[in-house]
Amino acid sequence: MTVSEAVAKRINRLLIEKGMTQYRLEQVSGIQHGSMQCIMNGRNKTVTLSTVIMIARGFDMTLLEFLDDPVFTSEDLEVE
Repeated sequence: MTVSEAVAKRINRLLIEKGMTQYRLEQVSGIQHGSMQCIMNGRNKTVTLSTVIMIARGFDMTLLEFLDDPVFTSEDLEVE
C-alpha cells in the first residue's frame, strides 16, 4: 500500500467515525473537490504534508492524531 492509499483509507475511516461527508470535509479543510477526489480515487500518487495537515484540521485533529493509526505503521507501507 502506498502512502496516498493509506491517507485515503484513514480519511474513509474518519468520515465514517465522525459521521461526516466528504463534501463537508472539503468545505472545512479548504481542499478543492477535484483534489480530494484524486486522493480518494487513487489518482493522486503523492499527497503533500501540507495537504495532510489541512485534512487533519478539517477533522479538528492535530497532524499527529491523524497519523496515529495502524495503517501508517504497517510493514506493507511503501515509502517512495
